[in-house]
Amino acid sequence: MTKAVLLGGNGYIGRATTEAWMKADPETEFYVISRSGRNKLADKRIHNLRADVSDYQEVKAVLPEDFDYIVDFVGTPEKDPEKFKRINNMPAEVMKRLAEEYKVKKMGFIAGSLGPKSFVDGKADLVKYLQDSPVPLAYVSPTLVYGNGRKDEMTRWVPLLKFFGIFSKKLKPVNVNDVAEELVRKMLA
Repeated sequence: MTKAVLLGGNGYIGRATTEAWMKADPETEFYVISRSGRNKLADKRIHNLRADVSDYQEVKAVLPEDFDYIVDFVGTPEKDPEKFKRINNMPAEVMKRLAEEYKVKKMGFIAGSLGPKSFVDGKADLVKYLQDSPVPLAYVSPTLVYGNGRKDEMTRWVPLLKFFGIFSKKLKPVNVNDVAEELVRKMLA
């Protein structure tokens, strides 16, 4: 049986990815690790585990004995370099260390191509860091992600960005299901 560990996988993109992956591979078991240990998705193949995804020891303590894939969904724009490191870098570092230790088939990552320069550059640096591993990396670099009921300050920009997206792909917003399907396709390739 295939096992996938999803760090922060109960968030917006993580849930969409889990649903897409469950459709693409009905045999995969999912170990979703988050601070809350709760998930809006309920299925016998989804195991919700509680741990701080930026703490290697905490994550390792709740992992299954072996697993095949690991994906880091954690991330948010932060201008403060220390907060950025804690929220974005540390979970990626935990993922890379575990991926190498468990010799998984592939790591997955959500980068970003729209947002504050510090966020886009920081995520790009993390992609380079993760690519410097013997474990292959599958990643997506979406612009503004919308859909599946997301309603927040950012989604009010979707109509305007759809218009500008006609002229520049870097501004075109993307549906969360498209992001999820692209990541799953790359993970399973």
